[in-house]
Amino acid sequence: MSSHAKATSPLAARIAAIRRFNRFYTRLVGALDEGGYLHSPFSLTEGRVLFELAHRDAPTASMLAAELGLDAGYLSRLLQRLHRRRLVTRTRSPHDGRQSHLSLTAAGRAAFRKLDGDADALVEQLLATLDDTAQRRLIESIRTVSALLGDPAPDGPRAAPPYLLRPPGPADYGWIIQSHGDIYAREFGWGPRFLSLVARVIADYVDDFDPALERCWIAERDGQNVGSVFVAKDTTRPGVAKLRMLLVLPSARGLGIGKRLVDECTRFAREAGYHTLSLWTNSVLTTARQIYADAGYVLVRTEVHDTFGKPLTAETWELTL
Repeated sequence: MSSHAKATSPLAARIAAIRRFNRFYTRLVGALDEGGYLHSPFSLTEGRVLFELAHRDAPTASMLAAELGLDAGYLSRLLQRLHRRRLVTRTRSPHDGRQSHLSLTAAGRAAFRKLDGDADALVEQLLATLDDTAQRRLIESIRTVSALLGDPAPDGPRAAPPYLLRPPGPADYGWIIQSHGDIYAREFGWGPRFLSLVARVIADYVDDFDPALERCWIAERDGQNVGSVFVAKDTTRPGVAKLRMLLVLPSARGLGIGKRLVDECTRFAREAGYHTLSLWTNSVLTTARQIYADAGYVLVRTEVHDTFGKPLTAETWELTL
């Protein structure tokens, strides 16, 4: 491959985009300030070490090095500087004389509180430039980036915030349309005709809504919409309902929300007196297809189409209730 081809490849463009964001963000949060991080006497790395010591119970230097991904020699020199400034104290380990446990002195705790408060104030200023909707989008994007790059939840996966299922409000229908358009364009390259289909399904549901036979659920987590699904009557086949528009945002995947939404559809369809629950999907939606298969749905029909701008295999699945 020529150097020009490498420079214009999708991978090269993605690398450039990430590095451009890194330059933008380090400038934004003051990591490049000549006077120190957030105009403090500390470098960004020193500030991070103070943070870890403020939130850990007397770790050793080796524990800090592993947590922060720092060279042991470099961290040792950094700790020596903080020790000389009487911000960090060392206590020899009673179990291993070669190890010392580290903690902040009173001066170190005061320095951290000042630095931490300044960091909070900076973020508050940044958020003040955004309205509530934009703030929610920003936080969702941060969670998505963190999850994709392997950052665990603050207290581990088991402490993930719970979610709730609720009926939709008027604004939720617009959110469903926009979210489908954004996610399927980004993940599968589906064009405007897919968005048109979603909008048509929503419009038909709202216009002809039958509360005895139809239902919509919104999954909400941390006060934000993260998923949706519908049960709608099949107007051409009495006794048959359609499961439609199953969606879980990337930031909430892996929590069992998709399975729960499908289970709610099954429960409601049975209670409403349907004998069959049917759905239409595409073979590329592997995660959704696995949820349907696990719930007992059976693939009954396939067809090739290019409705959304590229060749796809459409599938009809059915569950006998």
